[in-house]
Amino acid sequence: MLYQISHQTTYTYSQTVSLNPHFVRLCPRCDHWQKLHNFSLLISPQPQGISELIDLDGNNVSKVWFNTPTNQLNLQILAQVETWQTNPFNYLLQPWTTTLPLDYPSSLYTQLKSYLKPYSFLLDTVIVELAEEIIQEVNANTVAFLSKLNQCIYENCQYITRETGEPWQAGITWRRKQGSCRDFAILFMEVCRAVGLAARFVSGYQEGDPEQQERDLHAWAEVYLPGAGWRGYDPTHGLAVSDRNIALAASAIPSYTAPVSGTVNSQNGTKADSRLAAQIMIKSI
Repeated sequence: MLYQISHQTTYTYSQTVSLNPHFVRLCPRCDHWQKLHNFSLLISPQPQGISELIDLDGNNVSKVWFNTPTNQLNLQILAQVETWQTNPFNYLLQPWTTTLPLDYPSSLYTQLKSYLKPYSFLLDTVIVELAEEIIQEVNANTVAFLSKLNQCIYENCQYITRETGEPWQAGITWRRKQGSCRDFAILFMEVCRAVGLAARFVSGYQEGDPEQQERDLHAWAEVYLPGAGWRGYDPTHGLAVSDRNIALAASAIPSYTAPVSGTVNSQNGTKADSRLAAQIMIKSI
């Protein structure tokens, strides 16, 4: 699939502020599953400088800094991305990974440690119980476990819109049986980590309804399967990730995938409130 993306984000402040350096993660990644053909980023006010970098997770990040006080920050990206992954199950697992729980070799475990640590301070018992129930249902088969978990969240949890705020703890989402896409991604990750599956958070776009012009940013999870690498699961839609998702950034820590992050200083020393507005349009061409 070939997609044209237009994404505009505007932060409006209640008073004039000085913008501290910001990190922008709006450049789609380029790998075997998707290719970035064109990309442009326009920022207002004009930054004093821009530095392009690759972070620890291999994400494309733009660090921008400013010297002009403002009461608004506007970012606009235009991108053309081609996706190829029509069959998300085209892989051959290492023999020892077909049954749960996984026991990664020590060298691999060292590399994956941050992707195995629970998102919550303590792993919620309700998450452990959910993981155990699904393992029993699928006879501990790894691929069947992931598909069952994906469907379980999709079928039992109601999607709600939460435009701002950190992802909920996994136990809260499962008890409430509702959440946003980022809440479902955390729930999926936490259950995976409970059975020794390395998982990470992904931010990006999803094709959605072709008849609907405007979109929202989307979130899903990726699981590391030796022999298959990172494989995406989208519990909001109950699907394994294929060529209908466009990834921007991925990390063990969700905040490190935030499309825009940074702080501001008000001119008079009082706290400046901010309002966020975003407009996203995606079309296949």
